[in-house]
Amino acid sequence: MRVAQFVHRYPPARGGAEAWIDRLSRGLVSRGDDVTVWTTTAIDLEAMWKRGFRELPLEERMEDGVRVRRYRLSMRIPGRKYLLKAMTLIPHRPTQLRNIPSSPQSRRMWQAVRHASTDVDVIHACAFPYGGILASAWKLARRLNKPLVITPFLHLGDPDDPDDPLRRAYTIPALRWLLHEADHVLVQTPTEHQAVLDIGVPAQRVTIQGLGVAEMECTGGDRRTARNKWKIPHSAFVVGHLANQSVEKGTVDLLRVFHQIAPGRPDMHLLLAGSRMPNFLEVEKSLHTIPQVRQLGEIDEFDKRNFFAACDVFCMPSRSDSFGLVYLEAWANKLPVVGYRAGGVANLIRHREDGLLVECGDLDQLGGGLIELAARPERRKKWGENGHARIDPEFQWSEKIDLVRKTFQDVISRAAKA
Repeated sequence: MRVAQFVHRYPPARGGAEAWIDRLSRGLVSRGDDVTVWTTTAIDLEAMWKRGFRELPLEERMEDGVRVRRYRLSMRIPGRKYLLKAMTLIPHRPTQLRNIPSSPQSRRMWQAVRHASTDVDVIHACAFPYGGILASAWKLARRLNKPLVITPFLHLGDPDDPDDPLRRAYTIPALRWLLHEADHVLVQTPTEHQAVLDIGVPAQRVTIQGLGVAEMECTGGDRRTARNKWKIPHSAFVVGHLANQSVEKGTVDLLRVFHQIAPGRPDMHLLLAGSRMPNFLEVEKSLHTIPQVRQLGEIDEFDKRNFFAACDVFCMPSRSDSFGLVYLEAWANKLPVVGYRAGGVANLIRHREDGLLVECGDLDQLGGGLIELAARPERRKKWGENGHARIDPEFQWSEKIDLVRKTFQDVISRAAKA
């Protein structure tokens, strides 16, 4: 089977969609398939919109048996948002999709798909709302008359807010149109599944996929070494947060909670790992520094193991996760988790069995939950073990890859009969 995969970034870039496409690509290759990844040169998330951030060379090369094509980014100029927004006023869905203001642009990728004579059986693309990359996948599928599979990773935000801005951004007309154009849609949770059905995609064209975790890749850190390195007392209660630090990932809410509760609880510490986004930096500058908050920046795979080993609880009160791979990594390390009752996270965490679900934006409830877990080590242990017990039966990468591979084969078969 010959598969073309489209994604906005690819490792060494870090992110949930990036990790999934990497895992899927290598898994398909190991099963005898031919895989080509079409992506951009961006490493840093900000590099998709601005110059001066980390990028890789423009090139095509084999990486672990996967052919990776990296295309230069374009339209990284002042006022790009307004120029692209003007283009979305054109009443033509592919043009609107290609010019979504929050999407990276790659003129070279678009030109390549317009002229490519690639031998391919199925085209798979993710993730919303990066329409510039998704449009290239759609164009290649239509040019070659090949089936198109979309993994949108819909971010649905606060379920109690009918006008949630995140949900609106991920379900604009051009993105809804693309879901209808796809031959199949892969979703992560029952909540995302229902959202796609509500958009009008037929149930037979939607599959719940979910993600997996490899314990050997995120466990085995040394607690004492990690706490010594990051100057955390060995007796401290440590909350860990690993994500792009932003409003959307809940970093701002978590930081504000710590400013409320930490002054009276010097034994509570917060480890923040990941790159800092502009909307987080704005808030961080406005708050005074407290000694219990440690900024680790981006961490590598070795330090990620130590990060989890150093923590007592993992907390990511995100509004913008369709699933949340990092919760699985926390459970692999037998940590209880805390998240907002938003998007796919509400389907993933079993409230008061393997973690806590908190109402979106309720900082008092979030702080109270962390204080409760700090005072109840036996509860932390039980919930962490409950989460760990779910890994083998529910979250094995091999099963997820086999499911996607079968979906691709079924889509190819249906297209051949059409």
